[in-house]
Amino acid sequence: MDNLDKIPASYATVSIGCKSSHTLPQKLSAISTAGFQAIELGFPDLLAFATLHLRPGKQHDTNSPDEIQEDDYDSLCSVAKLVKSMCDAQGLQILMLQPFSNFEGWPADSPERKDARARAEGWFRIMSALGTEILQVGSSDTPAEKIGTDRARFVADLRELADRAAEKGFKIAYENWCWSTHAPDWQDVWDICQKVDRANFGLCLDTFQSAGGEYADPSTASGLIEDGHRSAEQVSSDWRASCEKLARTIPADKIFLLQISDAYKPEPGPLPAEDVEGLRPRGFWSHAYRPLPFEGYLPTVDFARAVLKTGFRGWFSYEIFDSGADGKGKEYEMEPFAKAAMRCQERLLKECARE
Repeated sequence: MDNLDKIPASYATVSIGCKSSHTLPQKLSAISTAGFQAIELGFPDLLAFATLHLRPGKQHDTNSPDEIQEDDYDSLCSVAKLVKSMCDAQGLQILMLQPFSNFEGWPADSPERKDARARAEGWFRIMSALGTEILQVGSSDTPAEKIGTDRARFVADLRELADRAAEKGFKIAYENWCWSTHAPDWQDVWDICQKVDRANFGLCLDTFQSAGGEYADPSTASGLIEDGHRSAEQVSSDWRASCEKLARTIPADKIFLLQISDAYKPEPGPLPAEDVEGLRPRGFWSHAYRPLPFEGYLPTVDFARAVLKTGFRGWFSYEIFDSGADGKGKEYEMEPFAKAAMRCQERLLKECARE
């Protein structure tokens, strides 16, 4: 593969820092010092910084009446302009605002549908203030009994979102979440992307979301999918075939970025097969068990190599939620942690170049 040295690197702010005292300015400094060129700005970080900046002396606490609320778009836009200036000072581009979720599928005239569209307009306002053009949208994990299973409805809603974004010069990066109700795999979101059929609607692919859904399962003893009719060897073979199909199928220009992380096998044993703390097992796994590549057990190189085989040479963005293999928390300093991620980027690209 050629031009791998041209791959730009980003880091998701919401996925660095292990203490509530780790502020957005500290995160930006660590990410910039490590050599990353951009950030994905996490909406929770923007909220926390808004309270810190506009309510001096107040801790980020969603139950506090002094907390800046997530629909206080005037305040959030004001602070977003400050965040942009902070990023400019650190030499960081704001690649994307994330994670926007549970937009598609709500019944007509439902309050949830109205709220989803109000949220979209509010987030678009924030994007304008930030100077970023990409909104990450995760495939909905709202239960099917609330949003149904009709893909045509999901496509219609997402086409509406894309058209509204296009009016403002924005793009939608649609991501398969491996615990999603209706689009857990890359083939699902690619099918939806084709049916939305808008130039500004593309994909946010993710090593964890695809390998974590098609290859691995945190609720089994082996850590792999155990579906009763496939051996571990067949699961691995099917995974490699999926990666090869992706490389042949998706045009490079429909991939807006690739998010990077690995996964631990949960210790001391597998997660329950039922919901964990109100989340589906893979959703719970996603929030705390995602180290850098080569520190877990997912075949992240397979997926990254497949994406590069499409001709994609855009953003690799690190989204690392590392609370240790037991999920209980991991103490670290942000700057060394970010530098380790940059070294990982170099190793990952070298591994991808090997056939």
